[in-house]
Amino acid sequence: MITETHCHLDYLKDRPLEETLRLAAEAGVSRIVTIGVDPANLDGVMAIAEAHAPVYFSQGIHPHDSKDATDVEWAKIAARATHPKMVAVGEIGLDYHYNNSPPDVQRAAFRRQLEIAVAAGKPVIIHSRDADDEMAAMLTEFAPRLARKGVVHSFSSGLELAKAAIDLGYYLGFNGMVTFPKAENVREAVRLCPLDHILVETDSPFLTPVPHRGKENAPHFLPHVVDKIAEIKGVSRDEVTRVTSLNAQALFGF
Repeated sequence: MITETHCHLDYLKDRPLEETLRLAAEAGVSRIVTIGVDPANLDGVMAIAEAHAPVYFSQGIHPHDSKDATDVEWAKIAARATHPKMVAVGEIGLDYHYNNSPPDVQRAAFRRQLEIAVAAGKPVIIHSRDADDEMAAMLTEFAPRLARKGVVHSFSSGLELAKAAIDLGYYLGFNGMVTFPKAENVREAVRLCPLDHILVETDSPFLTPVPHRGKENAPHFLPHVVDKIAEIKGVSRDEVTRVTSLNAQALFGF
């Protein structure tokens, strides 16, 4: 059974949540992590996880939304770290491509949430775009203090960051981008990354894999990601499913 390590169930609009979860189960997706990203959705993702046995959740403020976070959000993230279904602090990180929040605000929010993860003994779910050098430095600084490290999700950064993250004990998360014709950089990262450092995700509703481009992404499309990784690595779908699910178990402690 496949573990979906990163999606946004509260963002999906095409069908009722119950149908989304049914389709995921029929596709072999046994566990789903739905992600906290901003002050407005922290409560919602927790409620979804509490109401549905296969669903777990994270709590974090995305770099885009760092400017909107207050002490209320930091307190929620820290307090909920003991919740039995909260598996990580995230989605946190740096995004210098859009700079929807000023870089100094992003850095402060990222560091604050890394400290929450350290104190709580939780792994982190990291977003990184156009910030490779600074991200590598932050991952290096915090790796000795994070009990279970974390994952650089939706990996599309340079191979140097990939190497640094892997060497430090972090996982890389891959999604539908691995199927995109022009995303050879992502496939190169898959080739580089040992299977025991890979997690699979959809990042739904975004980044719908081939052959479903143009449709809303959802967890039941995750087998397309698994199949592409299996093709790249020259192993079976069952092997990718087995190892990535064990990786998710080790990281998130379901």
